[in-house]
Formats: sequence, C-alpha cells, structure tokens
Amino acid sequence: MENSTGSGLKFSFARNSSYVIPGVYDLSVEDTNWVLTSSFIIFTMQTGFGMLESGCVSVKNEVNIMMKNVIDIVLGGFTYWLFGYGMSFGRGPLTNPFIAIGDFLIDPSVGDPLMGPIFAAFLFQLSFSTTATTIVSGAMAERCNFKAYCIFSFLNTAVYCIPAGWVWGEHGFLHNLGCVDIAGSGPVHLIGGSAAFASAMMLGPRMGRYDDGIDPLPLGNPVNACMGLFVLWWGWLAFNSGSTYGVSGAKWQYAARAAVITMMGSFGGGTSSVMYSMFKNDGRMDVVDLINGILGALVSITAGCFLYHAWEAIVIGIIGSLLTCLTMPLFDKMAVDDPVGASSVHGVSGIWGVIAVGLFADNPVPLTTTNGRRGLFKGGGWYLLGVQSLSVLCLCAWGVLSTFALLWMINKIVPIRMDPNEELLGADLMEHHVRHGQIGISRALSALAPLKTDLVEVKEVPKIGMNPGHENYIDAMKMAEIKLQSWRDYGEEKVREASAKKSTRKLSDLARAVPIFRRRTQTQGEISSEAPRGTFTVSQQVGESGKENPNFAWVD
Repeated sequence: MENSTGSGLKFSFARNSSYVIPGVYDLSVEDTNWVLTSSFIIFTMQTGFGMLESGCVSVKNEVNIMMKNVIDIVLGGFTYWLFGYGMSFGRGPLTNPFIAIGDFLIDPSVGDPLMGPIFAAFLFQLSFSTTATTIVSGAMAERCNFKAYCIFSFLNTAVYCIPAGWVWGEHGFLHNLGCVDIAGSGPVHLIGGSAAFASAMMLGPRMGRYDDGIDPLPLGNPVNACMGLFVLWWGWLAFNSGSTYGVSGAKWQYAARAAVITMMGSFGGGTSSVMYSMFKNDGRMDVVDLINGILGALVSITAGCFLYHAWEAIVIGIIGSLLTCLTMPLFDKMAVDDPVGASSVHGVSGIWGVIAVGLFADNPVPLTTTNGRRGLFKGGGWYLLGVQSLSVLCLCAWGVLSTFALLWMINKIVPIRMDPNEELLGADLMEHHVRHGQIGISRALSALAPLKTDLVEVKEVPKIGMNPGHENYIDAMKMAEIKLQSWRDYGEEKVREASAKKSTRKLSDLARAVPIFRRRTQTQGEISSEAPRGTFTVSQQVGESGKENPNFAWVD
C-alpha cells in the first residue's frame, strides 16, 4: 500500500506496519535485484571514464589519470560511507531542507527489517557519487598535484551529496518544489561539469597549451578514448534504466522505455556530431567531436530518460550534442583548459538536460515521478519549467562556488598545481615512477638536469614494458658477444699477418733456389704493359714498393 503526500513524498506501510518506510528503501525483492544489478554495471563506468580520459591526455600522464579514477572509488567511496550518504538521505532529527543529517557510517543490524533495502540503496547511490567525482578528474589532468587530488577526492563527496539531497532526498527543497531528475543530469553531471569548470579555471592552462592557438592537442591514445566511449555507453543504460528503482508494478515498462530512449538520444547526438565535425573539418571526422557529441547527448537525455517519445529523445540528443561541440572551443577561448571537455559534456549538456524536462516531459502514469505534471510543450504550463530552471541555477552556483572554496583550502595545505619542471617530465614519472619510451622523457631529463638536483632517482627508473632483470642478462650477453667478436677480429688479423709473412718468405726462397731468376735493373719504360703468353709479372702482385727492394726479381 502506497501513500503520496501533497508534497510528493512517498511512504509505504506494505512490509512493516510499525513504522513508515522511506521511499528510498521501499524495495521489493525483485526491485532490490534490479537495483543491485544496475549498481554493478554502473561501477564499470569508472573503467570507461579512465580509458576515455587516459586516451585524451598525453602518454606521459595516462597512468596518473587512471590512478585518479582508482582514488575516486577508494577515497570517495570511503567518505560517502562515512558521511556522504547521510548528507543526502539521512533520517536524523536535525535534517532540514538544505542538508540531511543522520545515518552516518551506515551499517544496519541483521535484525533490521530494512537491512537489504538499505544496503541496496547505499550501493546504488554510491555508484552515482563516485561518477560525479570522476568527471572532475579529467578537467584537472596533466597539471594537478596527485597528493592534492587525493585530498580533493576525499572531501569532494560533500560537493555532490548536499545537492543530491536537494533533488532526490525527501527533505530536499527542490524535491519538495517538484523538481524532476530521474537519473542525474543535474545532481551528477551538472554538479560534476560545474566543478570541472571551476577546477580547470583555478589550476590554469597546461604549460604551452595556447601558445599556438586554441586548436586541440593530439590525443595520447585515440583507440583508448573510443573504447572508453563504448564502456560508458554500456554503463549509461544501467544508469538510466536502473533509475526506475525497480521492476515491480509498472516500473519494468518504464525501465525498458528508459533504455530505448537513451539509445535514441545517443543516435541523434552521434549523427549531429558527425555532420558538425565533417562540416568544420572539410570532410574529416574528428575523434573528440564524435565522442563528446555522443556523451553530451547521453547527458541531455538522462534527467527525463523515460518521460519522452523517441522523436523527442532524438531532438534532445541533437541539441545536447551541438551544445557540447560548440562550447568546447568557447571555453578554450576563455583559456579554460579542459583536456577532456568535461565542462561542455557534463556542464552545458547537463543544463540542457534539466531544462528539457520542463519542455518535453510526459506524466508517466501510474508512477508519481512528475507528481502529475507535464512539460510546457505537453500542455503542462510554466511551473515545471520554472522549477527546472531554478534547479539549474542552484546546482551551477553550488558546483562552482563549493569547488573553488574546496580547492582554495587544499591549496593552503598542498599546492594543487604541479611544479613546472615536473609537469614537463609528466606525472607518470614524477608521481608514480612509470617511465615511457619514445615520447621525449629522456630529452626532458637531459634539459632539466642542470636545473634540478633531485632527478637522480627518476633517471634510474626503467621504461615501462621492460623487465630490468631480463635487461641485465641481455646486457651481459651483449657485452660477452662484443668481447668475443673483438677476440675473433684480433685472431683473424694475426692469421692474416702470419700468412703475409709466410708468402713473402716463399718468394724469397724461390728466387734464390732457381738459376733462371736473376736480378735485373730495368727502367719503367722497359717494362711491357702486356706480358707475352706463358709469362707473368711479379710486380703486379708485389706492388710499387717491391721495385726498390734489391731482392725483387723480374720473371719473364
């Protein structure tokens, strides 16, 4: 039995008549199965983000960006359990419309009738939280101090969790006003994109980024970037379909609709980004335009993923894709260096995704997702569009200002920007002792050696893909081969010298032993250039120096 209050809060008395079950824990067994499975798939999006971001940065920073994605789960996940979940969905007496307080260090006992739903809800929301933090890592790539980023990842949970409570928590003021965001265009992507914009501004551009204009830098590994897109695409289906929060009742129908509408939006975005890129580049397809165009469309469709018709999803995806592709160079003109375009993909497209609900949303009967309201184009009036616009304003302001404040505080403890010399050498070498070959690291080490005295250690770091133990054996074998070849050359030289001396003695003995040989002193003019048949000239074999030798014999 479900009961909905006028404010849109949902409660249930179905499984326990002694107390009210909050909507976030109102999960049947089949709903819990759906939520858990979706959570597992959403976690694979971390792989997609890591591959995409590592493919977009220079090779000497690709390991560093993957380490940041690991840190986002380890530290970000830990703090989400410590306090993040409680700030979004806590049920304490001090909970207010701005922040929830309670359920920190959540760990229900075995006898709690809500143990299963609580754990399922926590895992699902955890997967969203780590995604929001990972969005920021790409914008800070190639020049952020790794230690400072670890602190940022540890504390950035609060940047996401407080506004997530505004939109999804039963206490949240935006939720109570009727804000609709099914899967997180606002709380996840807009907050992540706003934080990415703020962090990129505060860090400043990479060294030399705009020395030759605003054209994009070469990708470190385009194949990795494309593979990352495919993994994100896969995860996005669980991201959106899983946000029906179950498959009981009519939820399974809207879960199926969410999956199809998600794909339709990506089709529209992909098509428009192909056309845009070919028009801009005289018929050539740019990898970044296509990848980010598709991702921008997916972000745009997320807020209302089962509230649209197919053709509406295509239109929303097209607009989201074009907004992404058009704003990336605008941010570069502002000298906001975002290596992966997170500010455009998640920020700008996130804004459009939230507003699109106010324009195109249907009322998903019998679900109470929109509280019976429709979008402006569906005859629902201006109210929903106004609430969605207010949400955009609140989320943008919070994302930018809170990130600025957090990074400012961290910078007082640990510099958030890498040392310029370390930036030239790359974070992989300086932060993780991973040395790549054939990308200019040795050249940079040689150039910086006179300027820095602490490069001795990193100079000895072996290049990746090498087994130092094997290399030592191979070097020893090569040295032995060189020595062996030297001895062979020396032996062959001695043999030639001995042969030459032996041949000289034989000719001398022959001249003394045969009477026909006699010494003759002939001039050069007397020597015939063509020897008669049956004779030979020794001078051709002995050489010019033999003519001055008194033992030299002319043989006719």
